[in-house]
Amino acid sequence: MNRRRHSARIAPVLLCAVIAALTGCSPGDGQQAATPPARISEATAAPTPTASSAPVRPLARSLPVRVRIPAAGVDTGPTGPVLELGLAADGTVEVPSVADADRIGWYDKGVTPGQTGPAVLIGHFDTARGPAVLKNVSEVAVGDEITVTRADGTTAVFRVRELEQVDKDAFPTAKVYGDTDRPELRLITCGGELVDGHRPDNIILYADLVATRAA
Repeated sequence: MNRRRHSARIAPVLLCAVIAALTGCSPGDGQQAATPPARISEATAAPTPTASSAPVRPLARSLPVRVRIPAAGVDTGPTGPVLELGLAADGTVEVPSVADADRIGWYDKGVTPGQTGPAVLIGHFDTARGPAVLKNVSEVAVGDEITVTRADGTTAVFRVRELEQVDKDAFPTAKVYGDTDRPELRLITCGGELVDGHRPDNIILYADLVATRAA
């Protein structure tokens, strides 16, 4: 497993950070591996919200501290705060270490969940130690909720609009990290059948802010 990094470098461009696919998620020989989810269809998407949709007021910046995805049985509360993931010394994007495979990380060069723009969360599907925090990502469907509790006590509620499975070599950088005019969320993990000890795909969940809850 390539620890704590995406597979390509960041270009220092403000309008669209050039960030490549999530690597890692590579059970070693003889290690228990999570069962890969069935191939996600390109059709698993709901209509993109339009201007006529009731807007949800964006939140001010506040760090994420807890992520819950009921459909996948994910609640990071008992495992510790959300990790802050930045850039490694070589310019690649960090991902959670093997030791933190039961935790979700937030890409801290982007917006926080609830702010206008695409907030990005990253977690492992599995590692050399076995199934990880997003091992049940295949249970998530369009319309399911992802909630993010923030340091200021507010909770941002997102609804999944689209699920996408792509080859890591064809990672949709602009679609994932490009600017948006509303608060959105991306959740990225690995997928696909093992090839030479690595999973060749990324699974990406796209979600829109649909509600906020005060402390």
